[in-house]
Amino acid sequence: MLRAVLGFTAAQITLVLCAAFIMQRFVWTDLESAGAVRASAWLAVIVQTFTFAIAMLVARTQVMAGWGLGVLLRFATVAFWAFLGAKALGLPSTPALMSLVVFYFVSTVIEPIFLNAH
Repeated sequence: MLRAVLGFTAAQITLVLCAAFIMQRFVWTDLESAGAVRASAWLAVIVQTFTFAIAMLVARTQVMAGWGLGVLLRFATVAFWAFLGAKALGLPSTPALMSLVVFYFVSTVIEPIFLNAH
């Protein structure tokens, strides 16, 4: 299980870094927006690693429950980021939210590869 979590985390960080680089270089190039993208990248990596570990633990017996819990946690963090997190940190909302959703998407796409490896 630890090998799958570490592999997923490494792959996820690579994808998130690539996506963040592209967004900061071509989409949101000002300093405030780039800071929002970086903050969202950190949040996405932390939450995705946590949800992946939960999915690994629960997947043995309740695959759908693990998947559903992960979806719920990701949705809750997007809502939190939209209503409190980004504003509390003084981040521009659009880059903060859009980048978080992109990071969740790219890391969720690779999740089954590592779940099936277990």
